[in-house]
Amino acid sequence: MKNNTLDIDIISDVVCPWCAIGYGRLRKALDKFAGQIDVNLRWHPFELNPGMAKEGENLRSHLAAKYGTTLEGSIKARAMLTDLGKKVDFTFNYFDEMKMLNTHDCHQLLLWASNTGLQTALALALFEEFFTHQGDFAHERLLAIVEKVGLDVKEAQQILENQTLSENVKAIENQWAQRGLRGVPAFIFNGEQMISGAQEAEAFEEVIETLIK
Repeated sequence: MKNNTLDIDIISDVVCPWCAIGYGRLRKALDKFAGQIDVNLRWHPFELNPGMAKEGENLRSHLAAKYGTTLEGSIKARAMLTDLGKKVDFTFNYFDEMKMLNTHDCHQLLLWASNTGLQTALALALFEEFFTHQGDFAHERLLAIVEKVGLDVKEAQQILENQTLSENVKAIENQWAQRGLRGVPAFIFNGEQMISGAQEAEAFEEVIETLIK
């Protein structure tokens, strides 16, 4: 008998370009099984830069300091990511003044949205805010996104103002770290098999096929 339910845990950060690409590739793989399976997606927090200041830091400067990325390397990487994004219907709109931002508040909202049926919509809207719309994660922008996807703005505002879920986010991140997770994206299927990184859609298809047999 086939298993027609698939639970997928996605560990990611909303300023991670490979997370956006990886989700797009996963989505392409899932499209091939449309009508065959019910999919439950759950997004989990991972902060690439938990110590990032609220005002952020120039993205190129940040990458140069953290990874030694040169200007030439940055230009090539942005062009490559933009091209890969197009292949999964995601728009990267890089610009010179782009900043790396603190994402802790984003993850609080994603955790809050986990049982609403709108968590994935919120995750995608946050990716788009950062990469597509040249936006930021100031509270007013986050609340506008919350409203756009159909979530309760007043509840979200209270969470942001009171940092209600801050410790919960940190605890979840610590759990993944204790399980050995050091980078994102990571995709865990039915709590059994993990795909690390933004692998091609075919890799996701192979795992899905083994799990629904």
